[in-house]
Amino acid sequence: SYGNLAPRDISSRAAKRLVDKGHGVGPLKNGVNLDFSAAIERLGLDVVQERYGNLFQMYERIAGEDPYSTPMRIYPATHYTMGGLWVDYELATTIPGLYAAGEANFSDHGANRLGASALMQGLADGYFVLPYTISNELAPMLNKPIPTTDHPAFVQAETEARDRFNGYLNVGGTRSPDWFHRELGKIIWDYCGMERTQQGLEKALSELPALYSEFKKDLRVTGNGESVNQTLEKAGRVDDFFQLGMLMCRDALDREESCGAHFRSEYQTAEGEALRDDKNYCHVSAYDWTGDPMASELNKEKLEFETAHLATRSYK
Repeated sequence: SYGNLAPRDISSRAAKRLVDKGHGVGPLKNGVNLDFSAAIERLGLDVVQERYGNLFQMYERIAGEDPYSTPMRIYPATHYTMGGLWVDYELATTIPGLYAAGEANFSDHGANRLGASALMQGLADGYFVLPYTISNELAPMLNKPIPTTDHPAFVQAETEARDRFNGYLNVGGTRSPDWFHRELGKIIWDYCGMERTQQGLEKALSELPALYSEFKKDLRVTGNGESVNQTLEKAGRVDDFFQLGMLMCRDALDREESCGAHFRSEYQTAEGEALRDDKNYCHVSAYDWTGDPMASELNKEKLEFETAHLATRSYK
């Protein structure tokens, strides 16, 4: 709408490079300016207010500055993962009876994200897919008794969950889940973020297992498991983040190309664009969980293009 739109990955890398070179703005020199003055002059204030009034009001409340007259200070932040649970065409996962809809599955994102894709996927899955597929799962269960909590499968699941959470509570270490979350985030941000290298990913895959081992030995969770305990809940989430982070780094190291938001510095064109390798990497990487994030089994689901064919992205 302003004549200079670029995908998130290109804009994010450009902002990060400026800050890394020491050209950042703001008190901490950790942002870049987003100047709307030319757009306001060309389109008029009313048009810009109509399109982005709510966003500008939010920014002014937070920053105390009027973005209509003063450039906004921005910097990219972690917002999403492109991946998710593998599903078939009915949105069923590999676990019988478990369906994944919206951003929880992998199916619609591709190698990059466009604005409002989360809304699109939620609407598409919720309105047009699940109403016609999940009924196939439920139909055979009609008029059958509902399993109770003494069902062997429920007892097993409950026991495993209790053992997991009691494990966090019984470590008795010195560091909070928040501390491990920050350390984990820094490693992922530095080595598996907007711009990746073989050396950085190998370093991440060396540091992450060591930090995960420390997490298991030095975690401190206050409170108990008999009532609502946000610290305990956070410990479980951070554990999941560790496993996802290690898998992301493994896959990023394996994929020796640049494609969408996966940008390897070694694989770029002279213009700084992503250099794909469609011959070797035109597939979805689907991993089977083995209990060890460093040993998950890779399955390659080949991508087939019938109507819209592969092409090189260009915004010139």
